[in-house]
Amino acid sequence: MIRIQLVDDEPNILNSLRRLLKPQGWQIDTYSKVEDALSGLLEHEYAVIVSDYQMPTADGVTYLQFAKQKQPHAIRLVLSAYGDRESMIKAINQAEVYRYLSKPWDDYEVVAALKSAIDLYQLHKENQRLREENDAQRALIKAREDELLRLEADNPGITRVQRDADGSVLLSDD
Repeated sequence: MIRIQLVDDEPNILNSLRRLLKPQGWQIDTYSKVEDALSGLLEHEYAVIVSDYQMPTADGVTYLQFAKQKQPHAIRLVLSAYGDRESMIKAINQAEVYRYLSKPWDDYEVVAALKSAIDLYQLHKENQRLREENDAQRALIKAREDELLRLEADNPGITRVQRDADGSVLLSDD
């Protein structure tokens, strides 16, 4: 199941987002305190992490930088009423934020941004799975090649097969 973490110091914002996202069927974890959100990072794997930019105990970029260290594959977004250029650049450069969402938000924009972030997360996970599968197959091929080299060293010519024009194996007395 897709799990999303929402971090904002305003409970009304969290409640509104939870209501907005409920029809999507995602598991939504909301945190009004950064300390609790940090604990959530240790307990759950998140596909998407959305953080408010300005909170009393920490700014959203600092929190998302920590989240990036703990869950590098989670897609990070910032939600903020303060959309100045410098804060956006800081968020993108320091926490590798995928999207910057404005308060007040457009419901469609938030849902579309989260769907897009989830698609990206799932793509990263699938790529990781395929890389691991590829590595396992390469290891298997390497082991078989090593075995063929060992067999050839023990019994020269054993790995060479003569075939005729139609592909049949030719047997010889040599």
